[in-house]
Amino acid sequence: MKTDTSLIERFKNYFRLLHASDLSKLRDLYDQGIVFKDPVHEIRGLVELEDYFTSMCADLSDCRFEYLDELVTEDAAYIKWMMHFKHPKLGNRLISVRGVSHLKIGEKIEFHEDFYDMGAMLYEQLPLLGNVTRWLKLRLAS
Repeated sequence: MKTDTSLIERFKNYFRLLHASDLSKLRDLYDQGIVFKDPVHEIRGLVELEDYFTSMCADLSDCRFEYLDELVTEDAAYIKWMMHFKHPKLGNRLISVRGVSHLKIGEKIEFHEDFYDMGAMLYEQLPLLGNVTRWLKLRLAS
């Protein structure tokens, strides 16, 4: 089966301004049996995915994706992105994190795995832990 490039474009348009997206539209993109993974979660099923995004977006004052590159194959896509978000528990300042989404596609998206740096997203944003994380990165790089 050839990947539906319009599905990839709809996916990118949906997440472009995630904080403003209608979460009921996830049904237009994802299969009922979706498996979603990121560095913290593994979610199975569309209802669970909707619950996850509802919870995740509840406190965000901004969340948008900038797309950097993509590779689309017969039944999969790899999309490189930069996520920009603000969260009140992290100082409500703009945080930018680079990542990649791996999608497996049938009629809709059946598998979605996000890869990103948890340190850049969370640990480096916390006062004490951020200082330790940045120090460790410098030590490892030298």
